[in-house]
Amino acid sequence: MIRRKSTAGSEPLPSTGVAVEVSGVRYTYPDGHRALDGVDLRIRAGERVALLGPNGAGKTTLMLHLNGVLTPTEGVVSIHGRIVDKKSVREVRRQVGVVFQDPDDQLFMPTLAEDVAFGPANFGVEGQALAERVDEALAAVGMREQAQRSPHHLSGGQRRRGALASVLACRPDVLVLDEPSANLDPVARRELAETLIGLDTTMIVVTHDLPYAAQLCDRAVIVDEGRVVADGAILDVLADAETLARHRLELPWGFDVDTMRALSERTGRRVPTG
Repeated sequence: MIRRKSTAGSEPLPSTGVAVEVSGVRYTYPDGHRALDGVDLRIRAGERVALLGPNGAGKTTLMLHLNGVLTPTEGVVSIHGRIVDKKSVREVRRQVGVVFQDPDDQLFMPTLAEDVAFGPANFGVEGQALAERVDEALAAVGMREQAQRSPHHLSGGQRRRGALASVLACRPDVLVLDEPSANLDPVARRELAETLIGLDTTMIVVTHDLPYAAQLCDRAVIVDEGRVVADGAILDVLADAETLARHRLELPWGFDVDTMRALSERTGRRVPTG
């Protein structure tokens, strides 16, 4: 079964090893633009990390290095101690699941169930084992009843959860989400957040949605001009208005970090932010 965790606590899980390590990574695109300029980042197994930064900061480029879509010009990326290279990329892509911003990039089969089966089938899962993978992934995102529907007939929020199920069916150790709250209405945002909070996996959330990041993650890393410029507990990072402003980030009107911190400490759980 897909492992779940309680939403009762917001403390990071105990370290069980390093899930992701990025060491001295630089990446230059063919046009000469250097998107990453010496990134060092270590994420422990079980951590939930928000990757923040302005447009063009290098967040997506870094994300695409984690499962071997891009290869560093310099430096090394490792997943659970395995260096990401041509020899390891197939296994790395099983370990690192990426949910892209546009679910239509991942949903292309006639039915949602077929989409969810596509990934694990490519990794050699078949028969009853494949059927169980599909069923448990759909159950994890609350989409069992939509299994035989065309993804094109689902709502935006349902497609987003369907895309997540298609990744979860591969049972990744690291889950990377690119702007998961983009274009979702408030109910769909809440439903997706509840699903994500319930998953027991290392999670990296690439987003401009700072309140949503605070709801999902315990740690924040700000990237700008291809470098890590801030790294710490997420509410501490969000409370640093000067650092946020310096890197073209800001909290929405009405969001109060101190109130959220107090409520979180008093109740012992993450406080919904929308």
